[in-house]
Amino acid sequence: MYIDYSVKDGKTYARLSNSVRNGGRVEKEDKGNLGRVLDKNLGIYRSRERGVFTFDLETGAYGGAPAGFVPTDVRKNRKEQLILDFGDVFFLDWYIRSAGLRPAIDAVGYGNMDTLYAMICYYAVCSMANSHAESWWEGSYARILYPKANLASQRVSDFLAAAGSEHAQRRFFQEYFGWLGRSGVQLTNILIDSTGLPNSIHFPLTAISNHNGEVSNEVRLIYAVHQKTGLPIFFRYCAGNVIDASTLTRCIEELKAQGVDVNFAILDAGHYTNGNVREFYDRGISFITRVKENCTLYKEIAASHLGALEAKENLVEYNGRYAYMKRVECEAEGHRAYAYVGLDIARKSSEAQKTFKCAAAKKMSTGQVYDAMAKQGVFMLVSSRRIAKEKVLPLYCTRQQIEQVFDIGKNYADMLPIRVHSEETFRGHLLLTFVAAVVIKKIQDSLAKTPITPISLFQDLRNQKCKVFEDRVITTEVFKKANDCYKHFKLDCPVVIQRQRFNL
Repeated sequence: MYIDYSVKDGKTYARLSNSVRNGGRVEKEDKGNLGRVLDKNLGIYRSRERGVFTFDLETGAYGGAPAGFVPTDVRKNRKEQLILDFGDVFFLDWYIRSAGLRPAIDAVGYGNMDTLYAMICYYAVCSMANSHAESWWEGSYARILYPKANLASQRVSDFLAAAGSEHAQRRFFQEYFGWLGRSGVQLTNILIDSTGLPNSIHFPLTAISNHNGEVSNEVRLIYAVHQKTGLPIFFRYCAGNVIDASTLTRCIEELKAQGVDVNFAILDAGHYTNGNVREFYDRGISFITRVKENCTLYKEIAASHLGALEAKENLVEYNGRYAYMKRVECEAEGHRAYAYVGLDIARKSSEAQKTFKCAAAKKMSTGQVYDAMAKQGVFMLVSSRRIAKEKVLPLYCTRQQIEQVFDIGKNYADMLPIRVHSEETFRGHLLLTFVAAVVIKKIQDSLAKTPITPISLFQDLRNQKCKVFEDRVITTEVFKKANDCYKHFKLDCPVVIQRQRFNL
């Protein structure tokens, strides 16, 4: 078998052929079309059926194109973009460098680093589907910063699958944990929680979930977040029908396997089980968690102490709100523990008003109203540590950090909707959303005392353009909103940026 080449309109095409003997004649037998020749020496082709691929004539094997390969041809209808969106990508590239995150990102080890960085920028500043990534790149300064990026749809899928490999992710987290340590983040006190990622795509992780009464097709995503800074530390995922309780110890084990020894964790109520409590005590990991009403410990302590809860000595203040809080020594799986019975006054008032409004419609007696009110606003926390009752609520409320991270991932970092079609590309998608969430979280923290948000920051900076010439890029004048963003980060916007020649 051999490859038969032909040229049409200046472009080379290839077909597989075979020589067969027919009587006394040797005839050519067509064995299939390889399509357009992109690189003859490397054996790289493109066809409608396979996209960009390689073919080895000796083995007859098809494969994926090398990550660093970028086709030199361009679409016929592609117009030269002489004015590009500038400020958002310029700022993001500078921020990643100044924050020292490049070694962790480089550790992913993808063959085309321009593609990797362009996609991180795309996830951070654009909420469109990955099928639009190439169009975004063509109109963005990312095209100048990352000229070798290959963001065609098929190549993006190949990239996500490569970035989602276990080897790539372990390399990333090894460097990322080092960056956290150099940044002064002690990886001992963490928050752990999970969130559902609604998903109708059929792959093994999609399952029907009934989480807090909400039924949906989804994948469960578990994040570990640093308690003090709120920075994402690690992520895992599992099928949507896996209950929260079973994910906790595995998350701790994976962190430990990668050199992160956790000694204190703040957990959601879904993680409080007898098995998890035993595991934490056995491992010497302190914890604090909320306990659900149907838990035996909750019922026993509430029955004994709820009646005397509303007393002067039990009143505490936190974040401008008031609650009654009582500490009770108890036992959890044979170990000493501390239960904190609480009554949120504002929440009780709100829930009581709702009860009053519907009491008549439901024909509730005064006794039924009284019984309903007895449980309103009540909650219970359990800790393996003895904590002052004035400090326990502020400590537990740091869990809001992880809710904020999930919000960043879903609303800023393109976590939803899921637009991938295999577990391999899904893993790469999660890694990109993780990196984008880390960057945006740090930016958001820096903007906390200003009226600027990450969304307005990127939008205002995107509105600053640049003009592209053969050997330089000239930025347009910086208007007030963009200038405020630059000033806040002490970043000077250049007038002229010299560049290597790149065919637009």
